[in-house]
Amino acid sequence: MTAQPIPAITLPPIRDPQQEGEWLQVALQNWLNREFIPEQVNEIISQRAARIFVRQRLEGENDLGSLVIAIVTEMQAFDFTESFFSEFAVANAVSDLIIHSLGIDRCCGQS
Repeated sequence: MTAQPIPAITLPPIRDPQQEGEWLQVALQNWLNREFIPEQVNEIISQRAARIFVRQRLEGENDLGSLVIAIVTEMQAFDFTESFFSEFAVANAVSDLIIHSLGIDRCCGQS
């Protein structure tokens, strides 16, 4: 059996940046709070990740993989010492939240 590459996930163009950013910020903060314990830093992390995501989308980036890499890259400047998370965990969580919102099965990439 030959391994097949996972197809890229392309998001539709952004229609309402404020709504998309607010949704992602709330969804990510809820996820961060559920994973370990609710912390004030989770709000800051989720706001920053949502800003990066929306800015990239406004610049025309719609490839989910590229958006995740942008979040990892830009979140490297964030001080995670007060958090249980890292830039990789945050970017992966964003990816999972987006994939789930699109109705895609995270396990196998199928709808």
